[in-house]
Amino acid sequence: MSVFNQSRSRVIRLIFLVTFLVIIGQLFYLQIFSRKYRMEAEDNAILRKTVYPPRGLVFDRDNKAILNNTLTYDLMVTPSQAKGIDTAFFCRLMEIDTAEYHKRIVTAIIKNKSFRPSIFEASLSPQKYARLLENMWRFQNGFFIQERPIRSYPYNAGANIFGYIGEVDSNYLKKHSEEGYQSGDYAGMTGLESSYEKALMGERGVQVLIKDQLNRIQGSYENGALDKEAVAGSNLYTSLDIDLQQFGEMLMQNKVGSIVAIDPKTGGIISMVSSPTYNPGLLTGSERRKHFSELYTDPRLPLLNRAVNASYAPGSTFKTLQALVGLAEGVINTQTNFSCGGAFYGCGGGKPMGCLDPGTYHLSTGITHSCNTYFANVMMRVINNPKYPNVDSSLRNWNKYMAAFGLGHRLGVDVPTEQKGMIPTPEFFNKQYGAGHWGFCTFRSVSIGQGEVTATPIQVANEMAYIANKGWYYIPHVVDSIGGGDKFGLLDKYKQRVVPIELADSIFEAVHDGMQGVMETGTGRGSKVEGITICGKTGTVENYYRGVKQPNHSFFAAFAPRDNPKIAIMCVVENSGRFGGTYAAPIVTLMIEKYLNDTISAKRKALVERMSNTNLIPKMMLDKMRVKDSIARAKAEEAGLRGELKNIKDTLQSDDNPSESEVKDVKKKDNKPGKDTPNPRPVQTDMIAPDKQKNPAPADRDTARRQEN
Repeated sequence: MSVFNQSRSRVIRLIFLVTFLVIIGQLFYLQIFSRKYRMEAEDNAILRKTVYPPRGLVFDRDNKAILNNTLTYDLMVTPSQAKGIDTAFFCRLMEIDTAEYHKRIVTAIIKNKSFRPSIFEASLSPQKYARLLENMWRFQNGFFIQERPIRSYPYNAGANIFGYIGEVDSNYLKKHSEEGYQSGDYAGMTGLESSYEKALMGERGVQVLIKDQLNRIQGSYENGALDKEAVAGSNLYTSLDIDLQQFGEMLMQNKVGSIVAIDPKTGGIISMVSSPTYNPGLLTGSERRKHFSELYTDPRLPLLNRAVNASYAPGSTFKTLQALVGLAEGVINTQTNFSCGGAFYGCGGGKPMGCLDPGTYHLSTGITHSCNTYFANVMMRVINNPKYPNVDSSLRNWNKYMAAFGLGHRLGVDVPTEQKGMIPTPEFFNKQYGAGHWGFCTFRSVSIGQGEVTATPIQVANEMAYIANKGWYYIPHVVDSIGGGDKFGLLDKYKQRVVPIELADSIFEAVHDGMQGVMETGTGRGSKVEGITICGKTGTVENYYRGVKQPNHSFFAAFAPRDNPKIAIMCVVENSGRFGGTYAAPIVTLMIEKYLNDTISAKRKALVERMSNTNLIPKMMLDKMRVKDSIARAKAEEAGLRGELKNIKDTLQSDDNPSESEVKDVKKKDNKPGKDTPNPRPVQTDMIAPDKQKNPAPADRDTARRQEN
């Protein structure tokens, strides 16, 4: 053999050897190191079924279960294995068309890959679940049914407190990437469900099942050696009184506003009513998406928790705080008198600030009769106090008091989306008017809780707790304890007493005297409760929408009993058009009586009926609801027309079918009123929420000063 042939033979052998080694190496890599094909092989033979734990339960102050669990069933799909099934028959069972089927399959692949199980349809209706159970053997190569706990609400109350749970999306997964969530999981989205998600969620389990060559489940893999049990979430024990919550929601039906009641000794929230509300069960079950869409687009904004998310000018309830500042700063004492001739003229006679009850008042009687002139004089002395070099520094000092009282910042309540309200600062007025171009007379309406100052209902209720306790409070909270212990430190801040500023008890006693007088001889006397000493303050709050004066809000805030207070509470009824003593005060005192006495006296039961049956939905809101209903009716009629046209065409099975306009003409003739046709009744509308209220412009504020306080 020539040298050339020997060399070529070696090269060929070397090529074969290298090729063989490459193949062996690749096989070794795929068998030993690569997980891709091993996972695909296992996925063909093994089904890893997630076992969702029951979420923690929620109990009220009397250990009644107010948030419970029940089971629902999700239909799961593994897209890579959903092949060879009778798609048309499957779609008939699921009451969908093939386009919807393919859309869901593509969505599942995008969200969770083709080889992983994803939700095809969540919370199957009982009818679909029954049909699927009979036919699942036809689809086991790609589909299976999975149990999942969902919420149930034994008392049908507290929807805005509890919130709701929903399927996590890609944004949620990114935000909580270190917490073990995966596509298809559910988590708390609002309310306590969100705030205490870590405690409530528990730990997922897994069940590993073996499948045969036809993808039929044969039982546990390796006798359950790889299974992991789910761990139930921790229970929450709250300060809520569910009976009082239901009572408050009844009193506020057909009204817009809020009630917040706090135990002043602990900061525990006893009741938190936001009206209009909704049935919390609507956001569970097979029609959850439909109901959520209806609630989300509802002009009444039932998903808005007004107790923490709505801000109002507090009106004359704010005068109690002005009294505290005036006494603390020494610009008045309990016997300082101011006379009112019908209006406050301290800023000139051009635009006097009206007062309903002319007379001469000292501190307690000024609170009792809610004299605007008295408290305008108090704040003018605070702001023009000569011990401060300029109005900027005196207003900044006033701001410190307001912050100490819990205003102008979020308190930190454990119900999400809390707003901070508004306390005007020197920076705010400098921006509005320019430095050196403003003074007390610029914002004199703040002295009576109008103008630039706003507060949330939770802040006003906390003010009452602060005054009741004579200078301290706990941050308001719903949850008192967590079953098994607070492993995540969620409750730490609610155990610390807040003493923001040192004020003498005598200062608070003077304010208590005036507030008790409100209920004895003042603007709240019509709501007095026999046997209970209540300290309260009415307020009638002016408000504007796009510069146009709207009906007044009715405000009332109180605590009771005066000695050893057990409840601090407020109520706002939006756009009632009446005084604080007309609606808010009766509602609050009924809540106090119910809580302290566990019943309502016979002579006040008629008041319960009157308050619960009074409809105070403003005309502007009703008009918006009628427009919404009209649009919905038009769409329903159009959809019905299309359905009728389709039925006619399907029946005739002909190319010579009637047009849509022809069907409309026939319907018009059929619907024309005759002697046997009743006249159509007007559509009845339900509660409707307000648009966001806007503070009036400075010029508007001075033209609307008169208020019952």
